[in-house]
Amino acid sequence: MDLHFRVAIFGSARIKAGDKDYKDVFAIAKGLAKSGFDIVTGGGPGLMQAANAGSKSAHSANQSIGLNIRLPREQEPNPFLDIKQEFNLFSSRLDTFMALSDAVVVAPGGIGTLLELFYAWQLVQVEHICETPIILYGEIWRNLLLWLESEVMERKLFAKSDMHMIFHVTKPQQVVKLIKQIHADRLKEEHACHNFTKYRAELESVNQIINH
Repeated sequence: MDLHFRVAIFGSARIKAGDKDYKDVFAIAKGLAKSGFDIVTGGGPGLMQAANAGSKSAHSANQSIGLNIRLPREQEPNPFLDIKQEFNLFSSRLDTFMALSDAVVVAPGGIGTLLELFYAWQLVQVEHICETPIILYGEIWRNLLLWLESEVMERKLFAKSDMHMIFHVTKPQQVVKLIKQIHADRLKEEHACHNFTKYRAELESVNQIINH
């Protein structure tokens, strides 16, 4: 197992423990940590804490990493971090996220989460980083994806091929399974990113079974 495979989990600081999204993100991080993957978050409260807490609960050899941002309303690092670093600028923090991460999970969130999503997507699109998979977790993203396809892509403002690294997943176990598949393929071949179409086809088959 490659213990340096890292997954960034982005999500709202406002969602509290006990919320379904909090429990789901905790489960995703715990499942990934059990496979030895490091978890990278913004290091703060809400879904960031859920991910770091899930990571620590696995009692694995992985690391729980927090990249905290200094804000006018002070954001305290959550207590579930093995490694933490603080940033004054969102730009340098985002670059560190993407330099560290081999996969990205975008959980429900607001403006900050949207910034992280689109920044990651832009870097992959212009090939400034490897074709990192970006997994949108939860029903909250369905209408955004429909809008991007029906309005933005329809006007040819980006190409359909620009969405090949974007996955929409609604079950915690599907997130874990997908990332484990991607990691396993990367151990066997240099350009595992070429398998994104295969992963999407498998995911769609599972979703069809669930929805019927």
